[in-house]
Amino acid sequence: MSGNWQEVSVAKEDRGFASMDRAKQREIASKGGKAAHQKGTAHEWTSEEAREAGRKGGMASHRRRTELTGDQGTSESAQNLESSDMSRRDDDPGEQIR
Repeated sequence: MSGNWQEVSVAKEDRGFASMDRAKQREIASKGGKAAHQKGTAHEWTSEEAREAGRKGGMASHRRRTELTGDQGTSESAQNLESSDMSRRDDDPGEQIR
């Protein structure tokens, strides 16, 4: 080999989009989004698509939380429902103890 060229070894995590600072990533992504809208190829969410995506995200979040805590039993909202049912009197199911 001739010249001053040297091979430089760079770790994977030190290159590419993910290694840039967040502000630079945001700037580049913003340009891409604007270009896609101008070109007419950007995705426009319908309210139904957004609702479904939110539902899926909520379910995934809940699943991760129960895996982390190891809580395989009833959910907190189900437990609250059960405890409110226990506060009713046996002789009159429509009346609650205050």
